Amino acid sequence: MHAISTTAAKLFLAGLSLFLTLQLAAADATVPKADIKGAADNHLAKRYEGSFIVSYQKLAFTDFSVPLSPLKPSADTDAHDAMNNRVFAPEKKTEAEGALTRIAYVLPTERSPLEVLRNYQDVIQAAGGEVLFECKKEECGGAADRSSSGGGGDMSLTMYFFHESDLKDAAFSNGACALASGINDQRFFSARVPQDGGDAYVTVQTYSLTDDLYCKALNGRTVAVVQVLEPKARDKKMVVVEAAKMADSLTAIGSISLYGIFFDTDKAEIKPESEPTLKEISTLLANEPKMAVIVVGHTDNQGAFDYNRDLSSRRAQAVKAALVSKYGIDAARLTSAGAGMMAPVASNDDETGRAKNRRVVLVKLN
Repeated sequence: MHAISTTAAKLFLAGLSLFLTLQLAAADATVPKADIKGAADNHLAKRYEGSFIVSYQKLAFTDFSVPLSPLKPSADTDAHDAMNNRVFAPEKKTEAEGALTRIAYVLPTERSPLEVLRNYQDVIQAAGGEVLFECKKEECGGAADRSSSGGGGDMSLTMYFFHESDLKDAAFSNGACALASGINDQRFFSARVPQDGGDAYVTVQTYSLTDDLYCKALNGRTVAVVQVLEPKARDKKMVVVEAAKMADSLTAIGSISLYGIFFDTDKAEIKPESEPTLKEISTLLANEPKMAVIVVGHTDNQGAFDYNRDLSSRRAQAVKAALVSKYGIDAARLTSAGAGMMAPVASNDDETGRAKNRRVVLVKLN
């Protein structure tokens, strides 16, 4: 019986191994012959002839940080991103908001990253745009041999924009391979293109993909990652919470989440469109002269833990300062605190959830 059981176990394990091998093989990258379903060029930066779209994402409204200088390591040596990579960021950058399109193309054979980059620069300049910053290889800063994948080392230029965990492409698909493999001969530029509604920003990163396993079908092929941020007014669907509703929530459950206080990415200066919500908070406190509250800042999980905790604290302090200086609220009635990423109310796996986690919460003290 023991011998029969051992033989059966071996046959089972062999079968399982073959099944997993076949499953992985079926998911391996292949040379693309068509665009993925639902993908299309952006009109500001159309494709190099003969290339195919293997990854595509479009967001109706988001923020976008445009590098204008090489990435430099953070002065805080303990600062690490969500994948435990040492944080790198450009000393010069432009923050923009609008509709973002991100496209990854696989280029035809024997097309170098430099050749493809130069062609995109021609397209930008023909549209009346200007290149703001250009770099190559190690000159771009960070890890020049990594795309969006990996942890425990230096951030790469790709990771400045997104991480492998942000990708919607299936593992080992052409899209995942193009954006999460090792890379070589990296090239990059950022540009501004004037539009009727404001400036659009385009970044193009090209590199040669390196892989000898599941992505080996694309080994040595040039990939172009094109990101276009087009100016667009934000859809103002967040209803300003009135003072009376704030009071009801604070009485019923002791806290209320507010989404009408806005900050630029990585900054703690309150934006002008926050005025209606700040005014309602001041009305609440004026109507309830004995009430004291904690102003708690919250962030999503993008970035290092300590960094987000400090950022959320500075944002809460900014809200307190605005209520004191602009609306005459007694500072003794306000306590500021930063929770960073510690109390999410939604998943941080997509932008919709992360937007819900970026908030200011009022907590009733008395």
